[in-house]
Amino acid sequence: MRREISISKSCESARNICIVKTLAKLGHFPSRTSEKEAWFLSPLRSETQASFNVSLRKNLWYDFGIGKGGSIIDLIMAMKSCAINEAVQFLQADTIIPYFIAPAPQLPSESKIEITAVGPLKHYALKGYLRSRRIPVEVARRYCKEVWYKLRGQEYFAVGLENNLGGWELRNKYYKNSSSPKSYSFIDHSSNRLVVTEGILDFLTLAVLNEGLLNTSDGIVLNSLAFLTDIKKIISEYHEIFLFLDNDPAGEKATTLLLRFSANVTDCSGFYHPYKDLNEKLIFNSKNIKVE
Repeated sequence: MRREISISKSCESARNICIVKTLAKLGHFPSRTSEKEAWFLSPLRSETQASFNVSLRKNLWYDFGIGKGGSIIDLIMAMKSCAINEAVQFLQADTIIPYFIAPAPQLPSESKIEITAVGPLKHYALKGYLRSRRIPVEVARRYCKEVWYKLRGQEYFAVGLENNLGGWELRNKYYKNSSSPKSYSFIDHSSNRLVVTEGILDFLTLAVLNEGLLNTSDGIVLNSLAFLTDIKKIISEYHEIFLFLDNDPAGEKATTLLLRFSANVTDCSGFYHPYKDLNEKLIFNSKNIKVE
């Protein structure tokens, strides 16, 4: 009985160890963060787009690629392929890892992005970034803005796509980021047909490869596979839904879920197979084409 109580207390203590800082000590760092969450390349499998989510308020993780999640103990058990007592021992052996303290919701996060200016895409560096992704600037200007923002006292700029709640998805040559609140982006063309992509660059790529389709369809840029549930009600209102999700485990799982949800859904990932996504196909097939 005493041993069971001791194990229970050890587990309770270990669950309070910070997931983000534990991952950092194991060599895994977030691809992007917001006030409420951090996104990582999964430490449990190979992937090229971050679909591993950590709640900064609840200290819990969820891997959208495999549909599993839990506490820090569950994560160590999965990463180390070990039993619960071994996972607890591993966590308690490293006394340097700080314990998780839930942030007070009324206090601003130090890593919060503050949008300072929004305007037409003009900066030469952003034009260069778009050219490197084979996206003509005039195409990007139809949907995106040049967004200036502050983060930890420093000012940055990026190609920005506004989301459904007024937040911004931000992209430049060096990293991906987003401002709060985070959501999917909806492009309204008053159509009964809908196209769905995972990210900004895939949507802009579709505008390059099939401008006619985009001009006659409504569009959703998910910005994160976490918003699949949010768009199900929207999807049910369309006669045709074309999915352009990534050719990776997470994207394939999301596609399967939406195909089961509605008979009107069509998987278009074969169009850019064997490439991971639309933009990768565009880059590979236009290496020798000059983009202005």
